[in-house]
Amino acid sequence: MTDDALPLPLAGSRRRSTGLRRAGFGISKLGVTLFTASLAMIFLLPLGYMVLTSVKDSDQILALNAPLWPASPQTYTAADGQAYQLYQVPLADGVKNLALEKPGRVTSTFIDPSTGQEVQWQGNWRSLSPVWSSIAPKLDNFATVLDTLNFPLLLRNTLAVAVLGTIGAVGSAVLVAYGFARFRIPGKNGLFLVLIMTIILPFQILLIPQYIGFQAIGWTGTWLPLIVPHFFANAYNVFLLRQYFLTLPRELDQAAQVDGASPLQILRLVIIPQAWPAIIAVALFHFFFAWNEFFGPLVYLSGHPDLATMTVGLQAYSATYAGSGTGYLTQAAALMAMVLPVAIFFFAQRAFMRGVVVSGVEK
Repeated sequence: MTDDALPLPLAGSRRRSTGLRRAGFGISKLGVTLFTASLAMIFLLPLGYMVLTSVKDSDQILALNAPLWPASPQTYTAADGQAYQLYQVPLADGVKNLALEKPGRVTSTFIDPSTGQEVQWQGNWRSLSPVWSSIAPKLDNFATVLDTLNFPLLLRNTLAVAVLGTIGAVGSAVLVAYGFARFRIPGKNGLFLVLIMTIILPFQILLIPQYIGFQAIGWTGTWLPLIVPHFFANAYNVFLLRQYFLTLPRELDQAAQVDGASPLQILRLVIIPQAWPAIIAVALFHFFFAWNEFFGPLVYLSGHPDLATMTVGLQAYSATYAGSGTGYLTQAAALMAMVLPVAIFFFAQRAFMRGVVVSGVEK
């Protein structure tokens, strides 16, 4: 073997090691993808159950061995025009789909759809499995919800509380965050730390003092306790916006000051146009919080169903139909209540994620 041939095995080993690294990277990437997909499936299972249940009826929900997908029991129409439900009946020559004509505890009479003849079967017919159609969603469940639940009223009330509260939460948080991010205030860091510490206070600790105060000024039974407090900057929203404002270059502020801009003009013309992702994130955070809030409306709006929000209305609706085999209506109502927030997040998710990620930059 000559010296000229020595580099060839080395080059080949390098190519093999590179190929192994690429293969290992591909395997690890595939593993991460499969793991992420598995987690997504686990989190989507409750939503899938809600969607499937919302388009079923009580017969399928209460039936044993019913399929997971929405279906209807198949029937057979006899010569006299009477419709009979089909069941899977075990006979000596195998399992057949027969129409139940006369149910009995010991002996039941069936009709063979292929011949039209009666068949006597020994056994309890309730142990038999019905014959289900392939796919038959009950879309009229949503119309039933609109008829039995005052959905437009709940939607109007929830939108009013959520939108007004969002305006107050965003406006106040922007002003406070702007002060912490741009102004030199004595003890600013200490004040900011105290503000952040209020995040850890549980809602239950503040509930009784707040309720006593709102009752003293006559606000209970109105939307005011659900809206007005959000006009006094939430600590979490202030933190997100302050972190985002700190990423903006101060040179722009200085240039605006040279042009004679006041602090509020700098906020309106310089800061806010660059901070839309964070502002949208804060707005969505509060909107979804207000949309899903249950305890506050339950306490402050008790005895005023005309002012009830979506969560309180759904809870009352669920309690009304609990145990009556109509849980599918509750699932249909909950699915209808999810449509608007899911659609809003779908269209604003890019700005939302950008605002959350950039707000986490260390400063």
